[in-house]
This record gives sequence, C-alpha cells and structure tokens, in this order.
Amino acid sequence: MNKKLIKRYTTLGILFFLPVIFLLMLFPAKHHYNPLDVVHSNVADLNNFISEENQQIVLKDHITVLGFLGKNPINNTIAASNLKELVYDKFKGFKKFQIVLLLPYGTENQIDLLKREIKSYEDLKYWHFVFGEETDIKNVFKSLKSTHSLKEDLSTPDVFIIDKDLNQRGRLDDRTDNEKEKKKAAYPLYAYNCIEVAEIKNKMSADDLRVLFQEYREKRKGNFDSSSRRANDLNNSHEQ
Repeated sequence: MNKKLIKRYTTLGILFFLPVIFLLMLFPAKHHYNPLDVVHSNVADLNNFISEENQQIVLKDHITVLGFLGKNPINNTIAASNLKELVYDKFKGFKKFQIVLLLPYGTENQIDLLKREIKSYEDLKYWHFVFGEETDIKNVFKSLKSTHSLKEDLSTPDVFIIDKDLNQRGRLDDRTDNEKEKKKAAYPLYAYNCIEVAEIKNKMSADDLRVLFQEYREKRKGNFDSSSRRANDLNNSHEQ
C-alpha cells in the first residue's frame, strides 16, 4: 500500500480514536469513584429569609453554593463575578442546583448595581440574593464548619457546598500528592475562596461539584454505594 495512504489512514485513525479514549478516561469508573466528603452536618436552613422576588428559598433538597455578601455587596464584586463565571455558568440548569447569597435587610437597593456588574444580559434564574436579619445570617454561618470568621460587615470571600440533606461538603484531606509523599499532616477544605481563581476553578468547579452531581446521578440510578467520608469517621483514625 502506498506509504502516503498508510500515513493518511493512521492519522485519521488517531484523530478518530483519541477523543473516544479521552471520554472513556473521563467517565468515572465505579471502583474509582469517591464521593465528596461530608465535613459537617445539620446546616441551618433559610426559614427566616426572603428573596428579592419575595419568595422563600430553601437549602433542603437542593445542591447549593452558599455565600455571604454582607452589608456592602458591591465591595464583593470580584468574588461574585468569579463565582458567576467559573461556577454558575457551568452548572446552571443542572437539576436542583442553585447559588444562594445572604445579605442583611437594607441592602436591597445595592443588588441592582451588583447584578449589572456580573450578569452580562444572562439569566440568573438559579442565582438567588436572599435577605434576612443580621442575627439569622450569623446563625446560618455558625451552623457551618469554617476556618475563618464572618467579617464585621457579615461578608466572607468563602462559599460553601451544601447538599440536599443539609450536609456541608468539602475535603477532609486537601493535601497535594507531593504533601502526601512527604507525610505531611492532613488538613481539610471546608470552603472555597472566591478570590482565589485556582481554588474555585480547579477544586470546586472542575472536581468537587462535578463529583457531587455524579453522586446524585448514581443515587437516581440506584447504583450508589454510600462510602462518603464524614468528619466524625476520622476522629479515632489517622490520615496517612
């Protein structure tokens, strides 16, 4: 056979099979599938809050990214923009997914300006600004596990993943492979800093939320073998 034809068919074969191989590698094999860790339970629901559309938004039975914009939400435009571009735009429309941002009463008029900064004519159907009393905002934050405190203006650049059963999800062991090889002590990841683009893009969006959606897909199919780690499961054990 002509060498040029062999070369052409070889090239076409590679171009055809490479995407297939790539998709097979991405497909989560069951025996390699590790659910996203439950780092805390019993997150407070939003019973005393109201949205800008005068509706009650709840966390129960939803996959929620929960944040706190505080008394001066426009000061958190960068964090909100990163969240919108790197998380909301990727997962909007996924079943039961929502982004919920808490603010104190009195900040309603600032939201229109913030929305103009971040929405770019796009629908924010699954993005909710929710208002409540300062005490209620603090109580919701206290129900979460966090290594940082809420600022005096009731804001934080961190956002939290809450599952349908009001469990906070994250990583009980956020060490890199290099840190594990060096036997460094395990440390958790309870929240995701919206100012840190790499953390939101690579850890939250590319990995953790994708894994959580896969977990619920498996549950709907009846194939999910619950083996997600919980923080209290490790109380009497040591991470490598």
